[in-house]
This record gives sequence, C-alpha cells and structure tokens, in this order.
Amino acid sequence: MPVTAANGIEIDYTDSGGHGPAVVFSHGFLMDQTMFDRQVAALAPEYRVITWDERGHGGTPAPGPFSYWDSASDVLALLDHLGIEEAVLGGMSQGGFLSLRAALLAPRRVRGLILIDSQAGTEAEANRDGYEQLHQMWRDQGPGPVQEIVAAIILGPGQWDGWYARWADQYARLAPGELSQLTCAFRCLMDRDDITARLGEIDCPALIVHGTQDAAIPVARAEELRDGLAGPTTFALIDGAPHASNVTDPDAVNAEIVTFLRGLAS
Repeated sequence: MPVTAANGIEIDYTDSGGHGPAVVFSHGFLMDQTMFDRQVAALAPEYRVITWDERGHGGTPAPGPFSYWDSASDVLALLDHLGIEEAVLGGMSQGGFLSLRAALLAPRRVRGLILIDSQAGTEAEANRDGYEQLHQMWRDQGPGPVQEIVAAIILGPGQWDGWYARWADQYARLAPGELSQLTCAFRCLMDRDDITARLGEIDCPALIVHGTQDAAIPVARAEELRDGLAGPTTFALIDGAPHASNVTDPDAVNAEIVTFLRGLAS
C-alpha cells in the first residue's frame, strides 16, 4: 500500500483510482483500513474509493498525542495529496468522529457524510473504567488476554481469528518505546470533545447507519446525531448488527451506501 507524508505524519492508504466521485472511509478504534474491504469491492469502479490507516493504527504511526481534530486535518491533507477537491467522507465509530470534524473544518470539501455506528458526543461514564482496564492490559500483556472482550464489543458474538491475528501482529511490531502509540490513540478516543452543539453547522447530506445491537454506541446517540445535523439526513438501522455493522452486515450496509451515493448525483 502507498504511504505519503501529509500533515506531518506518514499515512498508509489505498486508492482504487478511476474518475468516479471520491469516497473516503475512515476506520474505527483498534481497526484498520481493511475493515472496509467489502465496501471497496461494492463501490469500485463506479466510485473512487480511498481507505487509510489513522494515527496509531495499521501502517500509520502516531508520533505523539493527537486529537480527532488532528485526524480530521490528516484526511483533508490526504485529499490534497491525491488532488481531490471534494469527497464524501465515510467513517465507522471514531472514523465518524473525525469525519464530522473535517466537515466543520472544511465544509466546502465534504460532499456528504456516511456515519456508521458513530456519534458526536463523549464516552459514556459507565464505560470509562472498563475501557481503561482493557487498554492497560492490552498495553502490558498484548491483545491476547482481552481480545475476545474487545471483539465482542466491536464485532459482536463469534470467533474473529482474522482480527485476533492482525492485532497480535501489530502489537508484535511495536518496540517497547513505541507502545505509547497505543496510549495516544486511546487517549484521543477517551478524551475527545463533545461537538453535539456544533452539528447544526454541518449542512451537507448525510447517511447514518447504525446496528440495533451496537454495544459501544447506543442507537439513541445516533438519533441525537440525526436530529442535530442541519442537512438532509437518511437514517438506517441494521437489524441485529453490532458496532462494526459494515463488517458483520456488509450487504445491508452497502445497499444503504449505494442508494445514498447515487442520490447525491441525481
């Protein structure tokens, strides 16, 4: 996969190419760009589809502490590098967090938003202690002892061997001094600001897709997102789907995305 220097970091990304409208997908916490493989397959070559690894994930390092405002600047810098003036920004969970912020930073560059199992607020207080414990164990002992708990939160019930292997490989490639990358990404997630009051500034078309069994972000938060955005918004619930609904229920999610994207062109 190509790597480019943008916004002061080295960004690992993929680009399907072509002359169709650009769609950029940003992944969730502890995931990487491969979580959108089924979306890329469904949308290319009708659309130019870009996926990328965010700071502290996959092939993109985090040189120090950062916020989702920095990540929003990263995706805009990636558009600059690729010569793309305007794109639809799609994101799952934290990918949605940064996409919303990109729409606030550069509204003229965001043709639309695809927000998958995301929200505009901060982390629920009830989850904080448990997440802090999971992070510390992951950092100290690797993902093995907690991978099933983490996968259940993100992907729902099942045996997720492919993701277990990917997490183990990424952890193994971190030198002891690089473990701070995990903490930088985690602190970005846990300490994010609440932008709910600013949703009215975002008036581009939006698609909100949310799993009814999302254990990390309840449907009520997606409804708040829907009600706060100023532009035309499509709201789609994926029955029985967990947090990463685009991974577990790709056909249902892809159908919503294709309908939304084609509607932008009509």
